[in-house]
Amino acid sequence: MRFIHTSDWHLGRLFHGQHLTNDQAYVLTQFCDLVEESKAQAVVIAGDIYDRAVPPTDAVELLDDTLAKLVLKAKVPVILIAGNHDSPERINFGSQLLAKQGLYVIGNLTKEILPICLEDRYGEVEFMPFPYAEPALVRAVFGEENLSDANAAMEFLIARSQRFLSAQSRKVAIAHAFIAGGMVSESERTLSVGGSSYVENRLFQPFHYTALGHLHNAQLAGGENIRYSGSLLKYSFDEATQKKGIQIVDMDKDGQVSVETIQLTPKHDVKIIEGDFYTILQNRNLHPSSNDYISVKLSNREPILDVFGQLSEIYPNLMQVERPTLMMDGAFSEKKIDHRKMSENDLFALFYEQVTGESITKEESKVFADNLEELMLVEREVKL
Repeated sequence: MRFIHTSDWHLGRLFHGQHLTNDQAYVLTQFCDLVEESKAQAVVIAGDIYDRAVPPTDAVELLDDTLAKLVLKAKVPVILIAGNHDSPERINFGSQLLAKQGLYVIGNLTKEILPICLEDRYGEVEFMPFPYAEPALVRAVFGEENLSDANAAMEFLIARSQRFLSAQSRKVAIAHAFIAGGMVSESERTLSVGGSSYVENRLFQPFHYTALGHLHNAQLAGGENIRYSGSLLKYSFDEATQKKGIQIVDMDKDGQVSVETIQLTPKHDVKIIEGDFYTILQNRNLHPSSNDYISVKLSNREPILDVFGQLSEIYPNLMQVERPTLMMDGAFSEKKIDHRKMSENDLFALFYEQVTGESITKEESKVFADNLEELMLVEREVKL
């Protein structure tokens, strides 16, 4: 069987205030063409379909148009799960009716974890969907109070799913999770606040292939058959060097897989320019296309009048200007902290220390984590 693995579309996303719907539509047109050209027998979307629980109308329309092209026009079955940015209830709407047309939408976690069975010339391939679910939600659905973190919750779900799978079939897991050791990006939202958010890749050994979502950099997660497809587009400047695309997975009669990565061409690339301000102005023709989304990191220490305005004349899609050398002098030089790479817990602990002059206690940290986890559930419209 040949199927396409993709994830993390984040439809409706803003990038430094810029709406990306047109950019997303541009690459999704390529995506639909690739599905037809590759003669794929299924498409798997491993979560974070939307960028937020209540997406804007143009994002909903884009998803509707894309799925119509795939399912109704190309007659290719699509299996998609909710990610941590999606509202399970909204994603799940109409799922029973849609399944009859070949669109399998799994938003809600239920006690019966049922596979989607598709056939090729060798027989059945069972796709087992694991929509994103916080440990608190898994505990509530199954009444298992000892599932303290993401790894324990996923281990429980995978073990429970085995009762619904055939011993003889080829099996594909679809999950939205943070596999231990994965390479993270700035644009990913923390999956867990209180306990560990990591999931061990060994849990997916019962499956011939595991299609993962959440991490935006396409990467292996412990073997050729456990993979992140990566995000549809570059959603932060630390993803500037990453290649974005899809995975075409070919599975033989024994469940062995070969994977080909196909890159997608964005309407606007994401680039970082570093150097001296005046050199950048003089060598404007040597730098990326003015059509790209640009971040400039300047090495100048001296004051410069209207830096952003002058650079915007060269790069109309200039998104930000950073001057890291200005932060090397003075009080900030003692602690060089990249807040963008800190967890919510660590950020709050740092804030607490700066405000009170004391380190946060374990009890206080737990109170913060519990309240933030509750807010995250509310944001996804999850009811326990």
